[in-house]
Amino acid sequence: MFRTLNRPDVLLVTLAAAGILMVTMGTRQSLGLFVSPMHLSTGLSIATISFALAIGQFAWGAIQPLAGAFADRYGPKPVLVAGLILLALGSAVTPFMDSGFGLVVSLGLLAAIGSGAGSFSVLIGAAAQRLPIESRATASGVINAGGSFGQFVFAPILQKLIQSVGWMGALWAMAIATLAALPLVGKLTSKDASPHAQAGSADEAGLLKTIGSAMQDRSYLLLHAGFFTCGFHIAFLVTHLPGEVNLCGLPPAVASWSLAIIGLANIFGSLYAGSCIARYRSKYVLAAMYASRAVLVAAYLLAPRTEWTFYLFAAGLGFTWLATVPPTAAIVGKLFGIRYLATLFGLTLLSHQIGGFLGAWLGGLAITRFGDFSWMWYADIALAALAAIANLPIREAAITRPSAAA
Repeated sequence: MFRTLNRPDVLLVTLAAAGILMVTMGTRQSLGLFVSPMHLSTGLSIATISFALAIGQFAWGAIQPLAGAFADRYGPKPVLVAGLILLALGSAVTPFMDSGFGLVVSLGLLAAIGSGAGSFSVLIGAAAQRLPIESRATASGVINAGGSFGQFVFAPILQKLIQSVGWMGALWAMAIATLAALPLVGKLTSKDASPHAQAGSADEAGLLKTIGSAMQDRSYLLLHAGFFTCGFHIAFLVTHLPGEVNLCGLPPAVASWSLAIIGLANIFGSLYAGSCIARYRSKYVLAAMYASRAVLVAAYLLAPRTEWTFYLFAAGLGFTWLATVPPTAAIVGKLFGIRYLATLFGLTLLSHQIGGFLGAWLGGLAITRFGDFSWMWYADIALAALAAIANLPIREAAITRPSAAA
């Protein structure tokens, strides 16, 4: 599986991108751990905090096509550096915010925009333009696994920090960890054979024409529909899984370890997804992932609410958690090429995060209105099933395997 990464330059680019994603996704996917302590400390309602995090979900997606377009034209280095600095700044100033508006600015805008600028669209686009074609599928799985490893590492560490030094100290530690990732940007971009140096009006015209063509492509729009569901599902869980654990009368550590297990399982899921898209059509890989989520959520609702139920549920969901990214990016690349991959994949991530906004926000409204998350779980099952169906008609060429003679 990893034989395509055996060149030192290829491995360096891949690991640098994975390391950056480890930090930006590890911090972002652990923010749900702060909801309860912030609620108790500031007196702000869970709905207010959830709304700020929901704005963050949308902002994270909205910045993706913009950051991708900037990186496609000028190169990824300034985008990634600015993103890491903004993420650190948003984390560092959050403890000084005592209103819903303040949280929207710090976590909903600064931290989310920073995390988004240092996330999938820019990193996968940058790596794809620096790697040989035979290495891209495996590399995308490894990069994606970096984000999952970040969740596995950050969730239990941040929970321990919250318990030992408080939620404010945990956020400041998160800011320091983010700045520590800055040297990786140089490693990722050091081999930049810049396709952006000659950018000009023709380049802009090509980008706009490609976007216009993509937005009229039925397969691209169906891909967006499925990814919307993925965002709804993930944002709901990372924001409100700690609340679900609390409703079941279990200790907070169950939530942090569940998030960590999701990240650990997705390391294997991401690597497996990277190998699968080299052998099978990506649309079938995505359909299977979304269908499995509907089945797992239904099984969770029927199971007793124990620690092991959460851990097993987390392991099952974690296998496909962010593993949808490599096949989704692969389909975008197959449909439109890699020249504007960061921009076009950024637009699919915007769709993902519109779903994420609704998942985080509606979860807060559900717990406030009904006292539990039952209706959110039912919606999650229905959307996952629809996403599986939506991916099947996507136009995608069959996988061509090299012959033995070749």
